[in-house]
Amino acid sequence: MTRTGFEIHDHTRCIADTMAAAEAHCAREKLKFTPVRRRVLELLLRDHKALGAYDILARLGREGLGSQPPVAYRALEFLTRIGFVHKIEKLNAYVACSHPGGAHAPAFMICRTCDSVAETAAQPGQGMLDKAAATAGFTIENTVLEAEGLCPDCSGKS
Repeated sequence: MTRTGFEIHDHTRCIADTMAAAEAHCAREKLKFTPVRRRVLELLLRDHKALGAYDILARLGREGLGSQPPVAYRALEFLTRIGFVHKIEKLNAYVACSHPGGAHAPAFMICRTCDSVAETAAQPGQGMLDKAAATAGFTIENTVLEAEGLCPDCSGKS
């Protein structure tokens, strides 16, 4: 058992389930789940840590899957668009979705010491920003909620 975000889980099953869900989604939607796209998702699932595009590109290059930036960015864009990857704005990095396949509004808790990321569900339409937007007549189309702090492992060290 290992941690996902901040919780212990069966990591082998987690990877297998997410990869199977991605394969099924691509088959159902008639999308190509190329070897590069597959490998990028595997890399993001491996440690449940956010990785930058150039970190991913370096790993792909070592494996002979491409060494030019568009290789990584195209795979990340595809995986983000189909809901299996999220971009963590604060880190300018990407993380595998903890709840793939379902429409949801994620919120992220980012450890400032080890950069581990935990995903949780936000409550769109119910917060102060939503009320302020409604009052102003503004329509929110996308919200990125990221909180920085200390994970359980790192808070015990400080």
